Amino acid sequence: MLEKGDELIKDYQKYLNRLHVVLDAAVIMFSYVLAYFIKFKTGVFDNEGAALSFRTYLTALIVIVPGYLMLYSMFNLYTSKRIQARRIECGNIIKANTTGLLLFIVGLYVINEPNFSRSMMFIFYVINIVLEIGFRNGIRYTLQSVRENGFNLKHVLLVGYSRAAEQYIDRIKANPQWGYMVRGILDNEVERGTIYKGVKVIGTIENLPIILPENKLDEIAITLSLDKYEDLEHVVNMCEKSGVHTKFIPDYNNIIATRPYTEDLLGLPVINIRNVPLTNFFNSTCKRIMDVAGAIGAIILFSPVMLLTALLVKFTSPGPVMFSQERVGLHNKPFKMYKFRSMAVQQPKEEKGAWTVQNDPRVTPVGKIIRKTSIDELPQLFNVLKGDMSLVGPRPERPFFVERFKEEIPRYMVKHQVRPGMTGWAQINGCRGNTSIKKRIEYDLYYIENWTLGFDIKILFLTIFKGFINKNAY
Repeated sequence: MLEKGDELIKDYQKYLNRLHVVLDAAVIMFSYVLAYFIKFKTGVFDNEGAALSFRTYLTALIVIVPGYLMLYSMFNLYTSKRIQARRIECGNIIKANTTGLLLFIVGLYVINEPNFSRSMMFIFYVINIVLEIGFRNGIRYTLQSVRENGFNLKHVLLVGYSRAAEQYIDRIKANPQWGYMVRGILDNEVERGTIYKGVKVIGTIENLPIILPENKLDEIAITLSLDKYEDLEHVVNMCEKSGVHTKFIPDYNNIIATRPYTEDLLGLPVINIRNVPLTNFFNSTCKRIMDVAGAIGAIILFSPVMLLTALLVKFTSPGPVMFSQERVGLHNKPFKMYKFRSMAVQQPKEEKGAWTVQNDPRVTPVGKIIRKTSIDELPQLFNVLKGDMSLVGPRPERPFFVERFKEEIPRYMVKHQVRPGMTGWAQINGCRGNTSIKKRIEYDLYYIENWTLGFDIKILFLTIFKGFINKNAY
């Protein structure tokens, strides 16, 4: 049974949730008024926008406050903070405020209002983000402290003992701030009294109608093992008869190694094995625009370096300046990847089916320098312009290695669902040259499933400090 104090905390939480929108509105208004006084009353800024009265600026709040609250709702800022990551919430606050600022400025141009201070709106933008993040983190820490002390808990019953049940319990135990309390597990085959990390098997699934009236539960989680899915419909019916919120935690982590996503096919839920944001047309178009613009800019910026490198390669080693090699790219299609030649010319049949190793005799003196500094990779900017590659993505491999690794490394071929890149998350984390392929694929999969333009920019920025010079580049 829930303790009386826990009930009081729950009531307080409901009251706090109702106040959340009101408090957000108060933060928005305070930030806006503070921005006005900083802009016009401190003397730090010029008088741009001073032609309008304070009352006129306050009138704009009639649009700004409800508009921003709607944006907060659209960007999922009123969902439960129980397990929402702080980083995601902060990102959503920035996105909502950025969208609000842009829409408001566009609106000023539409109504032809040149006197409204744009710089004041930017000050408001910065202040509101800082205060909103601080306000929400204050609520988050308060609730987490309450939960860690045993209040405001969600009481959960697991139906089915499986890997999914154990993984769920592992996460709950590791994150007491979420405020989940697993009251027990029901399973038909595991012996009653069996304990996993303090959570006990308290009966069989058929005991569900008896157990539910005796325990005030907030949620039922169905965690049946894969071989028991034939009982799923019966179990769901039993759970829903209880009137308790029921969720399904599928036992398929050995099949779907990372987070899946679902889509609605005319009412039919479809679970995709892997979330690949770049299969979205808008995302892929944005990335392609950045690739083309970035490649053109880099070619112009590095043209003196590429010209000097071409001359050094030409006059220090017999053979062509450029070297092309077949690699496997998007959708498993082969393409020719360009590099400055860093090795002595070899016959194709003599070329080794292996990576370059330390003190490799094939590498020329100039080749050692341009490989160590990654200058030999600069011609791949033209691969980016052609569309064979991207600035950021998993590094492409030769067909020989692809055929080998797809049999040895689970999920290796997933990397070919996106364009290969000149640099990537794996390379930033030191996985370059003769390093662990398994570890490299883990980084590549993380990149593929968590792609954003911001992530690409972060990788490009880190490449300047970590990617050009690498101890594993021989």
